[in-house]
Amino acid sequence: MPHTSYRRLAAAATSVVIAATALTACGSSEDGDQADSGPVSLTYWAWAPGMDKVAGLWNKQNPDIKVTVQKQASGDDLVTKIITASKAHQAPDLVQAEYQALPTLVSNDALADIAKDVGDAESRFAPGVWEQTTLGTDAVYAVPQDSGPMMFYYRADLFRKYGLEVPATWDEFAKSARALKKKAPDKALTTFSSNDSGLFAGLAQQAGAKWWTVEGEKWKVGIDDAATRKVAGFWGGLVKEGAIDNQPMYTPAWNKALNTGKQIAWVSAVWAPGTLTTAAPDTKGKWAMAPLPQWKKGENATGNWGGSSTAVTTDSEHRAAAAKFATWLNTDPQALAALVKEGGIYPAATAAQTSGALTGAPEFFAGQPDFYSRAAEIAKTTAPAAWGPNVNVAYAAFKDRFGKAAKNRSDFGPALTGMRDATVTDLEKQGFEVAR
Repeated sequence: MPHTSYRRLAAAATSVVIAATALTACGSSEDGDQADSGPVSLTYWAWAPGMDKVAGLWNKQNPDIKVTVQKQASGDDLVTKIITASKAHQAPDLVQAEYQALPTLVSNDALADIAKDVGDAESRFAPGVWEQTTLGTDAVYAVPQDSGPMMFYYRADLFRKYGLEVPATWDEFAKSARALKKKAPDKALTTFSSNDSGLFAGLAQQAGAKWWTVEGEKWKVGIDDAATRKVAGFWGGLVKEGAIDNQPMYTPAWNKALNTGKQIAWVSAVWAPGTLTTAAPDTKGKWAMAPLPQWKKGENATGNWGGSSTAVTTDSEHRAAAAKFATWLNTDPQALAALVKEGGIYPAATAAQTSGALTGAPEFFAGQPDFYSRAAEIAKTTAPAAWGPNVNVAYAAFKDRFGKAAKNRSDFGPALTGMRDATVTDLEKQGFEVAR
């Protein structure tokens, strides 16, 4: 999109969303930090575990810029809290924000543009990850912290037993699903789950979907674009014919299916080993990881499922100092090592993905010693995502409509249309103009 379109749109929409309430920042990068000649105290709202310990490393090295971490809940609750605080000019200096929440926060004028304060940070991240913090503009609204590049996990022993090839394409994936059903009707390659919208969003992202874009002064919603229709049709077709299961993830039944070998593969992200450790403990050492199947042979792209960033708020009176900490936190080798150790995250910075704690393999994948080196190569291929100001509404609509369609093994097309319509209706209700 044009570099200035998003900011113009956000400014116009914000006046509607907040009923013309002025959200003048206490300071700005253009004005300079008002009190940076002396000691600075910064407040950081974050939910990742151990973040106070990581900030402690910074505080020892930077006595003139003290960062205090205040632990918060994650998800929509935190987004609402940040917006509420921003309207009252009581937001913290820094916030941990999921990538899909950034447009909502920017549209509410809660996040500062720190492009002038982050140096060459862009070079430290995969382009598709960095783009999520710029919203496709020349602004920078956050520094990437962790990411969730998507991968294909499978029971190597059962793939051998049933003579299945690791699928390089989605067509091969479908063939494997059907072949397994013929050989072992009581088993399923995987399931389509509607209880975590991030999985479907990541799959659509890999296919090239752009769910929210800007067209002039209007939002354009592409949730039912050709790429997403392709993804929905593919998975809906497999569910409808019974080639894969239709049960949601993270349930006791799902755990049991993974643990007993009733479900022998899982499309997931780099954090999957942690989930499998608790969901399927009896299968330790039996899993392997491969790149996500591609839509065309020879392509090389993956989606992202999960991850967050570090942003500076418009209320911060010490924007440059806050941006300095945000950059250090997510690019400095010592900070990144501490984030992995204390927070258990998969860092977005590419250099950290093959160093320190991220060498070799997770204990659950001890049989695949190149796990993290392969994961790092996959992470570089992360496709860009396009988020909008009401992701929460789209995600809720997905869970409702796709949940019903999966349960009934019915066509996913109407569910996708309903998801788009709910998103558009909500945008218009909020006062945004939507391109039809």
